[in-house]
Amino acid sequence: MKYAICNETFEGWDHGRVCDRIAELGYTGLEVAPFTLAPRITDVTAARRSELRRTAEAAGVRIIGLHWLLAKTEGFHLTSDDSATRKRTGEYLAEMARAAADMGGDILVLGSPFQRNLPEGMTRAQGTANALDTLRHCLPVLESSRVFLCLEPLTPAETNFMTTAAEGVELIRALAHPFVKLHLDVKAMSMEPAPTPDVIRANREFLHHFHANDPNKRGPGFGSTDFGPIFQALRDVNYAGWVSVEVFDYTPDPDTIARDSIRYMKEKAI
Repeated sequence: MKYAICNETFEGWDHGRVCDRIAELGYTGLEVAPFTLAPRITDVTAARRSELRRTAEAAGVRIIGLHWLLAKTEGFHLTSDDSATRKRTGEYLAEMARAAADMGGDILVLGSPFQRNLPEGMTRAQGTANALDTLRHCLPVLESSRVFLCLEPLTPAETNFMTTAAEGVELIRALAHPFVKLHLDVKAMSMEPAPTPDVIRANREFLHHFHANDPNKRGPGFGSTDFGPIFQALRDVNYAGWVSVEVFDYTPDPDTIARDSIRYMKEKAI
């Protein structure tokens, strides 16, 4: 297993301090939320991107990519009925791909539930058509930058669009692009009709990135979810990507979250 952790966990920490500490704990990857860097990814200069990459690599860590792509932004929406908004959103995702590559990463995780919700009165079919149109605007840059856009199903409590792995795969099949893949998240999969290990096995063809967390919004091992069968399923499908810790409850503190999460995962991965 290759272990990473999301940088927003370490609110208030300097980037270099985060990289040094997670390397000490055994992580080799860092996943970055753009809002921790600047209001928009386009505000992060080429020089700053290079600096972030060098600092991580000096600590023995790789910046693997970006997530929370549209969080805390305005003017972007995946399923908008407005063609200009769709084009602007797709082009911004392309900028995300360029930024990820500049920082040494090759993954974009498209969650951002509020920026993909179906507007009132919109059918799922229309929302799907709109989302496909939005995403087609970023496909050429995904390919040229060799960055994978990983679609993230979320729970119905978070969004009304792409709430199952099957719906994510529907979009992936429709785009039929080698750099559009599936992201799976343990918390989100807890709301699927099938057990989490079965969801992993059923979607092995498309799985490219993975978030480890508990339905209680804390880290792996901080709740009742047994990661033994989950990691067995990842082995069964020959998953070779990152297992990245993403939490939404930052208690008791970042260091405890990072330390205890990787310790638990290593125990369960045996």
